[in-house]
Amino acid sequence: MEMIEQLKNSMKNEFEMTDLGILHYFLGMEVNYDNGNISLTQHKYAKNLLKKFNMEGCHEISTPMEYGLQLSKNDPSEEINQNLYRSLVGSLIYLTNTRPDITFSVNKISQFMERPKQNHWEAGKRILRYIKGTLNHGIVYSKGSKGKLVGFSDNDYAGSVDESKSTSGYVFHFGSGAIA
Repeated sequence: MEMIEQLKNSMKNEFEMTDLGILHYFLGMEVNYDNGNISLTQHKYAKNLLKKFNMEGCHEISTPMEYGLQLSKNDPSEEINQNLYRSLVGSLIYLTNTRPDITFSVNKISQFMERPKQNHWEAGKRILRYIKGTLNHGIVYSKGSKGKLVGFSDNDYAGSVDESKSTSGYVFHFGSGAIA
């Protein structure tokens, strides 16, 4: 009987929850609270990403992708290190959690993971240059915003040079911040 009580007490302690206070940092995402607004950013993660790919001193640019850029699997430029390219794309995919502005560009370069070429790498580096100039961007949820659901979508018809497939995308906002 005494052993059962000890087991119950040890299990009780094992499953107790501890209040750690207000969330400020979780899995590379920074959470800030200001006047009823909650902002989610990945400032530190983005800075580390620039450092990882030796782009801390790069020049900033205003768009993540060149307008009308056509990337192809059959690109004549030389192949590059697959592991390095995959690391870049994977890191950028994680950054899209709080940066919907780079989602289309990251999706575009992720289509060439199998045999990346120099032009694909240059497109990825352009995204990093854009990130350098927009380190503080993120998602803001406002307390006072109306609970209105707004959606946007866009697509290109047969935009893929290789397979004539269409690409489409969407974003839904509820109030002030993106939810999907």
